[in-house]
Amino acid sequence: MKVSVITFPGSNCDHDALEVFASRGHDSRLVWHKGRDLQNPDLVVLPGGFSYGDYLRCGALARFSPIVNEVLAFAQKGGLVLGICNGFQILTECGLLPGTLLMNSGLDFICRHQRVRVETSATAFTEGIPAGTVLDIPIAHKDGNYFCDDTVYNELRDANRIVFRYCDAAGITTLEANPNGSRDNIAGICDASGRILGMMPHPERSATDAVVSQDGKRIFDALESHFGLGG
Repeated sequence: MKVSVITFPGSNCDHDALEVFASRGHDSRLVWHKGRDLQNPDLVVLPGGFSYGDYLRCGALARFSPIVNEVLAFAQKGGLVLGICNGFQILTECGLLPGTLLMNSGLDFICRHQRVRVETSATAFTEGIPAGTVLDIPIAHKDGNYFCDDTVYNELRDANRIVFRYCDAAGITTLEANPNGSRDNIAGICDASGRILGMMPHPERSATDAVVSQDGKRIFDALESHFGLGG
């Protein structure tokens, strides 16, 4: 699998994403945001961090980087795109996903382990993971409060496009298990095709043997399954 990880000024999880794919034997490379060549990938990753320092609004300036036009064209041709944390914010800013990410309801930066529930296996990123599976995947954000209007929310819910919800250890989506005030505990959504995913949790931080949880491996396993690899 060929993976292009986009680096914006302020990205700080680009090497994490790069190294996870490389450690699994994939051809992964970093692509600078001012470039115009995605290098013919199978998957594009918009990583976490603070693109352009989040000085205007999270992802708002990154949306105008030259490489994003190439990401848009890649997505329109059916390419797979994964936006993690700040990458999710960029996906909403450039219109590939609906809604927006607001400041956490507690107004604090949150960095901790968080359980999320898989809501659908009908995406390239959750293929083979049964709905209802609870994963322990870290979060690290101050603007992770997903918001959308009723029309968009109903569309996401009815079309099975809510991919992850924050939950407790038993898989219950309680108010207490919602770390940031996100609508209906939403932690990740996809586009209508299931090929573009935005998620606030960091699977690349829970996908190696050196960390406490390896649950993020399930997402990378699913991607490999989608491409007929591994297993």
